[in-house]
Amino acid sequence: MYPTELLDRNRLVEKHVPLVKRIAYHLLGRLPADVQVDDLIQAGVIGLLEAARLYDASQGASFETYAGIRIRGAMLDEVRRSDWTPRSVHRNARRVSEAVRAVENREGREAQPLEVAAELEVGLDEYQRMVSDAVSSRVLSFEDIFEPESEGENRLPGSEPDPLERLQDEGFRGALAGEIDRLPEREKLVMSLYYNDELNLREIGEVLGVSESRVCQLHGQALVRLRARMTDWTGRVAEA
Repeated sequence: MYPTELLDRNRLVEKHVPLVKRIAYHLLGRLPADVQVDDLIQAGVIGLLEAARLYDASQGASFETYAGIRIRGAMLDEVRRSDWTPRSVHRNARRVSEAVRAVENREGREAQPLEVAAELEVGLDEYQRMVSDAVSSRVLSFEDIFEPESEGENRLPGSEPDPLERLQDEGFRGALAGEIDRLPEREKLVMSLYYNDELNLREIGEVLGVSESRVCQLHGQALVRLRARMTDWTGRVAEA
């Protein structure tokens, strides 16, 4: 590498270090309490260095946009690598999604919590605990639904996707948006307030006039429903 290229790359990195911190603190509020911001920042800096190394201006995206994707992906990968969630929680999350899918396919309408619990052959309280454990452990998350069955380099390519990949991605996003719109009204409102308006669970509870624990249940139920309904798409993306 020529000295001038190395200097330009170093300048890019130095200029965008504040972006790493901004993304880290934005993600921190959505992650388990044991995640440390310093760990996110450290992973994000590695993502920034990779972005500076791989960035190709001819692809059309600005460096900040490209770097932001790689920084965020590096942070989420670090969280996944540090995941000490028991296997039983992962297993239960899959069981819940499969049960929701089975009920909705059989009944032709949205599954109710009592119906899902019956499908799982557990009580309602146990079902709610399974959903809560999965959400609090990040086994169920909007990011994982939105970026199905992909990690690291597969999710954050160093170059622009080819036309087929872009079409698949746009199709998945469109399907996900449609499923969000089909959620029960209260679940859809919780999703909007949490992800669009960035309110926390307590603030959403105040808006809806319900407890924070009830908001947590609605949020988890929405994620379970989305994961179940997007099974065909996530399998398709994984095989592509």
